[in-house]
Amino acid sequence: MAAVDDRPLPGDTAHEGDGFEAFYRANVDRVYRALAVTLRRDELAGEATAEAMARAYTRWSVVSRLDNPAGWVFRVGLNYATSWWRKVRRERPPADEAAHPGPELTESAIFVREALAQLPTPQRAVITCRILLDLTTAETAAALSISEGTVKSRLSRGLSSLRSAVDGKE
Repeated sequence: MAAVDDRPLPGDTAHEGDGFEAFYRANVDRVYRALAVTLRRDELAGEATAEAMARAYTRWSVVSRLDNPAGWVFRVGLNYATSWWRKVRRERPPADEAAHPGPELTESAIFVREALAQLPTPQRAVITCRILLDLTTAETAAALSISEGTVKSRLSRGLSSLRSAVDGKE
């Protein structure tokens, strides 16, 4: 007897919310943290996370079938933030803005956050995916639309820079 495929067909909106609530609860905080580290702006990370989760909800019948829905949400959030930055740059010249203070952090956490902030955004994004989101190399490559070799290279360079910062502090 053949297995019955009970997945909804494209356009079948009756099942789009099935499982999304559990996915949301399990992933919203870690996607937010990953975006906050990558973007260095907590408020923008919150907006990007909300927008990406909303887009995931509207496409849940497709997104739920992906190998890594959380990676997809992270990438959508990163794309949203990139579009936002481009729009802001077109509308006004860059200004020095203090980062949103966020929660109270230990001295070590502040040091790590500052060290990460010194890395180029592509390296921060890879480190965030691999370490904070715990994605594999292949999942990170898919989420960021880059090759696995590029993931490995950016991770190696980024971690090397972080090691140098730690060694310099000691």
